[in-house]
Amino acid sequence: MLKPSEAQDRADALISQAKKAGADAADAIYVCDASTQVQMRLGNLEDVERSEGEEIGLRVFVGKRSATVSSSDMDPAILSALVGRALDMAKEAPEDQFAGLAPQELLLKSEAPSIEGDDGQDPEPELLRELALKAEDAARSVEGVTNSEGGGASAGRSIVALATSHGFSGAYSTSGYSLSASVIAGAGDGMERDYAYDSVRFLEDMESAENIGREAGERAVSRLNPVHFKSGAMPVVYDPRVGNSLLGHLVGAISGSAIARKTSFLLDALDTQVFDSALTIIDCPHRKRGLRSKAFDGEGLPTSKTKLIDSGRLTQWIMESASARQLGLQPTGHASRGVGGAPGVSVTNLHMGNGSVSKADLIKDIKQGVYITELIGMGVNPVTGDYSRGASGFLIENGEIGSPISEITIAGNLKDMFGSLVAANDLAYRYSVNVPTLRTDSMTVAGG
Repeated sequence: MLKPSEAQDRADALISQAKKAGADAADAIYVCDASTQVQMRLGNLEDVERSEGEEIGLRVFVGKRSATVSSSDMDPAILSALVGRALDMAKEAPEDQFAGLAPQELLLKSEAPSIEGDDGQDPEPELLRELALKAEDAARSVEGVTNSEGGGASAGRSIVALATSHGFSGAYSTSGYSLSASVIAGAGDGMERDYAYDSVRFLEDMESAENIGREAGERAVSRLNPVHFKSGAMPVVYDPRVGNSLLGHLVGAISGSAIARKTSFLLDALDTQVFDSALTIIDCPHRKRGLRSKAFDGEGLPTSKTKLIDSGRLTQWIMESASARQLGLQPTGHASRGVGGAPGVSVTNLHMGNGSVSKADLIKDIKQGVYITELIGMGVNPVTGDYSRGASGFLIENGEIGSPISEITIAGNLKDMFGSLVAANDLAYRYSVNVPTLRTDSMTVAGG
């Protein structure tokens, strides 16, 4: 793999070629990835995969016309032809009054903050095999586990470089490791499966393989013999590993493009109370070793810690330059892009802050409710906020989590759900989007 400085040189060189060829403005992004994956099943090696690749994308502007091209071939002759093709395409494209690079005065000009995203390691497949085997063995050792879908481990590194024709050039590298186990409990028609995993930037931060495997096995066994219950309106409590999906719906609803197109259920919610005043939602792009930490966004703007929800109030849209121009606002440093197409938006390390009660206190007054540990399907209308998802988990009876339940449906409206959410105080940073245990009393549940 290239060094970040070498990747930066490639992006800079392509921009220089585009300018010399007649582009009014341009940006280029170079991405290189290398990864190794090992899969074990029933104690045997099932698969070892090594992949490496590099791509470069170029976006050129001719007036208000633009085009994007990409290539995985870094041959100078190929890249020269790529520049010419991009300019020819741009000249034939329709004009877009909102197209263009990010405002020059907003570009990152200072030294990028350190995010500790790369530990520099390249572990051998033998180590990954050992980790995957330990995770699966621990899962299979749980009483009641009858079969395995396998244990998997992976390691990878990425280099990203971005350059623009109006003054930005930057690059960074990241490492990433994951470990998982998935097993089956029970037999015949009564079989249930579940899983556990961990993903980290630094290998030394990985949860132990034994803990991951044991968690997968215990989760699968706990789902055996699901019960039926009477449908109706009742409290719904989200386990943190699925509750974070609610923040995903929030991000989609406050993206600049959705607001500009008027396709968001939160269209008129800016600077209003969307959540309870006890809740705050923060995007933290500079968290050390964060899974999505980055010093600059996909347009070269600096990233910064942002309270998207401050004491329940929606503080801003998240915008790249095009949607910001449509809305008459400034971009927010949330642009994201790959080698193809124009930038979109995304968050980095998003989390909802802790509430003031324990998980036990959050559910102690629930006579009958459900505790959700898995969501199935996508039944969310981003325009109206109507929400309907298949789910499984456990019954809550008289303030205690009890028997497993499966093949149920939970339904409501995201506006009502957001407004009624109450958070426990058990926030842990395990994913790129993290929440504590969450409760809402504004949903209908159809039993399986």
